[in-house]
Amino acid sequence: MTQLVCDSGSTKATWCLVSDNSKKEIFKTEGYNPYFVTSDQIIQSLQYQLLKELDANSIDKVFFYGAGCSSVENNLSVSSALKKCFPNAEINVDHDLLAAARELLFDKKGFAAILGTGTNSAIYDGKDIVSNIDSLGYFLGDEGSGSYLGKKLLRDHLRNYLPKELNVKFKEICELNKEQIFYRLYNQPLPNRFLASFAIFFGQNKEHEYCQRIVKEGFDDFFENLVSGYSSYKNYSFNCVGSIAYSFQDILTSTANKYEMPMGIIIRSPIDRLVEYHEKFI
Repeated sequence: MTQLVCDSGSTKATWCLVSDNSKKEIFKTEGYNPYFVTSDQIIQSLQYQLLKELDANSIDKVFFYGAGCSSVENNLSVSSALKKCFPNAEINVDHDLLAAARELLFDKKGFAAILGTGTNSAIYDGKDIVSNIDSLGYFLGDEGSGSYLGKKLLRDHLRNYLPKELNVKFKEICELNKEQIFYRLYNQPLPNRFLASFAIFFGQNKEHEYCQRIVKEGFDDFFENLVSGYSSYKNYSFNCVGSIAYSFQDILTSTANKYEMPMGIIIRSPIDRLVEYHEKFI
């Protein structure tokens, strides 16, 4: 039995091919969020980024966990694309939030969160998500995410609110003017990914007071508007996957302590634990 397990955010996806002899191979592609990409776009991308690297016809099962895979319609969009790419495989599509819970908690009850390009959170009963407060995406929510941080950075840059020394550094990584930025946001695909691409600036300047303040405000917003919305959240430890959580663990720990929530584990790239979950429980 050859299986392909994928953990996909909106920006990037990690795939693990597990062969009969338990040999594991890791592959990387862009992320596939059905809110932003069509079935045809997924197929074209996979043909270029993944299918050249493996024998698609030999795969028996595909387990795809993806950002935006939270409705029947979205899941059908992804599964139809995967079926065309892996014609002999049984296709299973579910939400990346379930993947996060399984990676973080395996078969234990608890609280699981995502802090990456977007955000999400849930109470998990050891098998399924039993409570979820909708993060509402990058337009209305996604507090504390990469896109949330990028939005604040671009706003302050365009309003000339950035500290001078940071403004100089920012212009080194972004040469776009206001009109070009607006064009990328309103006329080009994947604006959430565009916004999140600027989150790296916070990591590059994480000792600067401005960057620490903006990240702290983002995490405060995340806990205030999402985490604390679960009536029993203080009964759980805070467990999280995602690049933003991993890069700013110190600020995240301080914020969790402020909300009287003990820290659990933080994982940046959890595909190994997801595969381990499948080997043990599926």
